[in-house]
Amino acid sequence: MESAPDIYDPAYVKGVFDRCSEKYIAFSYICSLGFTERWRKQAVLNMPIPPADAPTGFDLMAGTGEVWPHIWKRLPQTKSITAIDISSGMHKRAIDRLHDYRKRTVEFIEDDVLSSKLKPDGCDFLISTFGLKTFTPEQHKRLADLVFRVLKSGGVFSFVEASDPKGWWLRPLYLFHLKRILPLIERVFMRGAQDFAMIGTYSTNFGNAEQFAEFLRAAGLEVDFKKYFFGCATGVVGRKP
Repeated sequence: MESAPDIYDPAYVKGVFDRCSEKYIAFSYICSLGFTERWRKQAVLNMPIPPADAPTGFDLMAGTGEVWPHIWKRLPQTKSITAIDISSGMHKRAIDRLHDYRKRTVEFIEDDVLSSKLKPDGCDFLISTFGLKTFTPEQHKRLADLVFRVLKSGGVFSFVEASDPKGWWLRPLYLFHLKRILPLIERVFMRGAQDFAMIGTYSTNFGNAEQFAEFLRAAGLEVDFKKYFFGCATGVVGRKP
């Protein structure tokens, strides 16, 4: 009998998002009723202002770069963004469809972020939207250490991720939407049901960002835990002392 795949193995994650990449933007926006875009904007607005006049940033698990317009609007003097993502399909979508007019300000690195050779003290701000769910707690701990390592002193960060809104009276309806409705929409209207269904699996397995907040604090960072829309998304923002 063939053993079940390790859904957190980097090669597995890359395959899922490569196959999803062509329709990821539409699927994410429609199936979240537009909330993913709202949460990206809130993650940027909640991030402390970096101290540098012309800051450089890292976007981890960057996907299609949908957070960049929000960064450029709030931090118009941003000098550059380095986008790191394991999925070549996601990178291609970011370049071809969304951000061609500003691609000279974005450097792309196709790599597993936990294995990448990012420069220590290499950025003034660090952001990540909807990438935490693809990691295990042990990987979250390594990611927290990486955040401390790559941020300059005084550098700032913000993460956001779809979460399990425990305690909310509409939680059963939310979970039904995540586990049943999303895969059904994908099977009827899109291609690759098993891949889009995995996004729901990753999200429910993730829980929320509270444990990641503790890992960041243990790494030496100042951290605030954030809830968005009754805990349907959670995040962390903070600063390196």
